[in-house]
Amino acid sequence: MTLLVRSDLPPILVVDDSDEDFDTVSLAARRAGIGNLLVHAMDADDARRQLFAVPGVDYAFMLLDCNLPGEDGLTLLEEVRRHPQRRTLPVIVLTASINPRDRDAFYAAGGNAYHVKLVNFGEGLANLESIFRYWLTHVVLPGADTSSTGKPLCP
Repeated sequence: MTLLVRSDLPPILVVDDSDEDFDTVSLAARRAGIGNLLVHAMDADDARRQLFAVPGVDYAFMLLDCNLPGEDGLTLLEEVRRHPQRRTLPVIVLTASINPRDRDAFYAAGGNAYHVKLVNFGEGLANLESIFRYWLTHVVLPGADTSSTGKPLCP
């Protein structure tokens, strides 16, 4: 399925050091019918450049892996929550960590959701599709006058 990326929709920042995981996220977005551009950051420094150095880009949300090379995802999340223009950015953790301490730390730092990457490819893909549909069609995101799919909130 080929889906056109719509420039009128806010992009989604995917912070994950795995190209394979990004490819899976991209496939899930296409299968869910999501036309938002996916921006891939391989580590916290790359994500920081996308979030703080590129003015005027309002992301729909950020998918964030816990375990990144260099700085971890938790440190990045804490920095996002301190930044005046990014503190309300929805951050959905997507990680292989099943450690309850990681889960609790991310929620305490202001994470909006914590999802464990599923080993079964089909189940993992379905979970990602659900994440996209939920955050882009069912949630009113900060600063939005339309949904993240471009549909008016109140016709």
